[in-house]
Amino acid sequence: TDLCRQTGMDAVSYIRDGSDLNTVRAAAVNFLIQHQGPVGVSLNDNGQQQDFRQAAADALLMRGGVPVANPSETSYTLQSLSLRDLAIECLAREGVGTTTELLRMGKDDLWNQLQRQFLSPTAAFPAILDNTIRKTIVQRYQAAPTTFQLWTTEGTVTDFKPTKDHEYLLGGAGDFELVGEGGELKHDTLKTELLPQRKLSTYGRQFSMTREAFVNDDIGLITEMPGKYAAAAKRTINKQVYSILMQNPAIFDGVPLFDPAHGNLMETGGAPSIDTMQAIMLKLLSQTDPFGESIMVQPRFVIVPVGYGFRMAQILESPQIDVEGIGSHTANALYQYRNTLVTVEEGTINTLAGKDAALPWFMAGNPATGRSIQVDYLNGQKIPSIRRSQPAGRLGYVWDIWMDWGVSAVDWRGIAKNPGVNQ
Repeated sequence: TDLCRQTGMDAVSYIRDGSDLNTVRAAAVNFLIQHQGPVGVSLNDNGQQQDFRQAAADALLMRGGVPVANPSETSYTLQSLSLRDLAIECLAREGVGTTTELLRMGKDDLWNQLQRQFLSPTAAFPAILDNTIRKTIVQRYQAAPTTFQLWTTEGTVTDFKPTKDHEYLLGGAGDFELVGEGGELKHDTLKTELLPQRKLSTYGRQFSMTREAFVNDDIGLITEMPGKYAAAAKRTINKQVYSILMQNPAIFDGVPLFDPAHGNLMETGGAPSIDTMQAIMLKLLSQTDPFGESIMVQPRFVIVPVGYGFRMAQILESPQIDVEGIGSHTANALYQYRNTLVTVEEGTINTLAGKDAALPWFMAGNPATGRSIQVDYLNGQKIPSIRRSQPAGRLGYVWDIWMDWGVSAVDWRGIAKNPGVNQ
């Protein structure tokens, strides 16, 4: 074991085969020649150890029922190991003791040995747990059923201070003017407007794998709980976005997001229909910039509560309709938008509205022509981060999971609201 650790070889196969010391010594020499490595190379610098850690993390995920893409053959071999067995495998590979010696240790003694490894950067077992948690966080976060990311814009902020009000261009460039032959181009002064402030906050939770969980082989604390927290983070962002739409707070200009002054609120509520769809589209197409110029926000997303999805499909996919005063089999003008308008059906609208309340719905424009809600992340980090610690008096590994984001209404021109009716 010591010889393999010094050379960077995997000792397990030689131990299982019952190889004698001379055989291992010869294999060690060949290994060093092939890898051009000096005696004393660290095991953790060797690709074999890294491959083992990756395979062990995948094995834990598979054992916990989490799908893994292209697992290695080693992962299938390690999948049947309990947390105790995996810890023994890790400690044996690091030369802490032979497999036989470690198997004779009770779970409590083995746990104490693992606790002493907490601060060691070369310890495999805690590193495997970290790797497993990171993978399940990424997978569950990406798979969380949210819709905000479909129609909001995304931004990056580099610190937690409120962004400074600063001038930016908002389509305020002057018109192109005719230049006669030999004429001179006239200098134009760009028109500017102030951006709203945006600010990030930190959100997070803490979970742990206790001594009791290790002894009980509770694999779910590693493969399930981190993923649940990651999905909860994304759902929190989703709820914050739709809370702005439902609560209609005053935004950076002191006026509610949806207001007649903004030209983005229907006076009379109604369910999605040919007429109400045309009316809300005109709200977006009629928007102007702060300097009175038309910006023609292009309708792109129809954001509706659960229950209106089928209605939207009928509206957009019917080439002909019956129109009073015109006749049956009349061309449906909205049919031409079936490939450009995206229906976003979101249950959070239903829950925030409450029982027996009117269910509003919204239309958001293409972000390239008009923005509305923006989600900012610290330095573009869109996946929760983790940090392992060992607080005094706590019998177990403890992980902090956190994420930094901010949700802001950056403009009203890119979204319009129909107050809706009771569904």
